Amino acid sequence: MTTINLTTKIKAPIAIIFDLSRNIDVHKISTAKSNETAIDGITSGLINKGETVTWRGKHFGFYLTHKSIISAMEIPSYFVDEMVEGKFKSFKHEHSFIDGNGFIMMIDKIQYQTPYGIFGKLFDVLLLKKHLTNFISDRNKVLKELAENHQK
Repeated sequence: MTTINLTTKIKAPIAIIFDLSRNIDVHKISTAKSNETAIDGITSGLINKGETVTWRGKHFGFYLTHKSIISAMEIPSYFVDEMVEGKFKSFKHEHSFIDGNGFIMMIDKIQYQTPYGIFGKLFDVLLLKKHLTNFISDRNKVLKELAENHQK
């Protein structure tokens, strides 16, 4: 199992950051590089506990689909999306929002397993972990900009 931990400091109200993080339309904007689009389930607006979304995006030169369910949610501090169908053996993304001193700590914890035995592990070490880290980091930069500019 591979784990990625990312923390982003954002100067905006927790409710705004939380809602931007679970907004399907914002996700499309923040993942434009991979041409992510929601093709099934909740395809626009805010996603809630128990709801699913199927994403289609281009990664490593291939269009892939990834269906997730929001398996847990505590508004406005926490939610989890977990893969239901896709290319991973397992995939879980925990989103936490912690009130700091004048800012919010947005914490992403991603845990996943690759298929294909040793070949999947090698692919993960050589390419996948860095790709996913950059993917989420780029997404978080957009969320931060939108949240902080929301106040102006």
